[in-house]
Amino acid sequence: MRQRLSRLIDFSPVAIALLLALFVASALLIALNADPLAAYSAMLEGAVGSENATAETLVKATPILFVGIGITIAFRGGMINIGGEGQMIAGALAGVTVALVLGEARVPAELAKERGAFDIIIVTCSLLGGFLAGALYGGLAGFLKAYFDVNEILSTIMLNQIAVQLMNFLLNGILLDPAEAGFNNIPKTARLVTAAQLPRLSLPLGEPWLFARTRLHWGLLIAIALAAVIYIFLWRTSLGYRIRAVGENQRASSFAGINVKRQMMFSMFLAGGFAGLAGVVQVLGLQYRLQTDGSPAGFTGSAGFNGIVAALFGGLNPLGAIPASAFFGGLLVGAQKMQRELGVPASLITAINGLIVVFVVSSEIFILQRSKRRVSVADDDDDAPASTRAGPESEAEGG
Repeated sequence: MRQRLSRLIDFSPVAIALLLALFVASALLIALNADPLAAYSAMLEGAVGSENATAETLVKATPILFVGIGITIAFRGGMINIGGEGQMIAGALAGVTVALVLGEARVPAELAKERGAFDIIIVTCSLLGGFLAGALYGGLAGFLKAYFDVNEILSTIMLNQIAVQLMNFLLNGILLDPAEAGFNNIPKTARLVTAAQLPRLSLPLGEPWLFARTRLHWGLLIAIALAAVIYIFLWRTSLGYRIRAVGENQRASSFAGINVKRQMMFSMFLAGGFAGLAGVVQVLGLQYRLQTDGSPAGFTGSAGFNGIVAALFGGLNPLGAIPASAFFGGLLVGAQKMQRELGVPASLITAINGLIVVFVVSSEIFILQRSKRRVSVADDDDDAPASTRAGPESEAEGG
């Protein structure tokens, strides 16, 4: 019973942090002359109040989950990755380029626009291309940190801006949709052939099937499966252990024979790869072409930053990032209904995200103190004389 109570107390700070964040957000709503209960009710209905609302929440959660998995790896390796936005763009650029080239080479022109089964080779190569591009872009920041001690926070933020400008340049140049050339020059690629698109996801529940008429796609299942794989990787393999060891204590890891620089680079490599997957899946499963309004959020929807929040809220655990991503996806989708019904600015959700981060990170201090207290008690028990540790049972036996 004591162990169960202790575990409950360990998880309670996160729940308390969420309640406190919503309490402070309620004060902001009152300041905006809005009823907090009505606002949260509208948000909940907008997020999961219907089949389509639930599907949109999951659609919004998919890129957040991909980025959150990568952020978990980076943070566990002692690296702070703020470059999810740029890595998403790098992955999208590479993945879409592969899909366009292979789509033109493998699909006859007369069949390009017909609906049919997706081509596993095109989709797989596109996903791999997006992963590698994002991984190299994230690995660059890891390399600069490991070998030149360049602060990874600054380097990833700067790389975000470089990726945005590169995207704008390419979408107005060699990647520009030929149909737009000489007209409006809207910065976007040509539409992907159907064979390069991820299929819609529906569940065999009811008639028609659940989510059959929504935008939900197979990217969600890919993200969930990879979250389970990364959990096994981090906690059940020697390489994952070395990454976590470096994140806990670089000095001790170095004395233990672990190549610290290599693990730092590898953790950022993987983090960038998952952000790159988020970018290419966003195109293959949802938009079917890469386009932008000139800003990073015009394509990413700020998933690169929301993934950080989801990873922290999920306890830096890939499996915990799954419900956390769904939660923040619901916040973003529900904010739109809240804005329509109460006239509350949707930007308030950005403030709520920030509040959640502040309170969740603060709750980690409490969890860390409890962990240190347990270690201290265990050390005291180990140092105690055997007769003292034996307790009443041994006294009775000796008595």
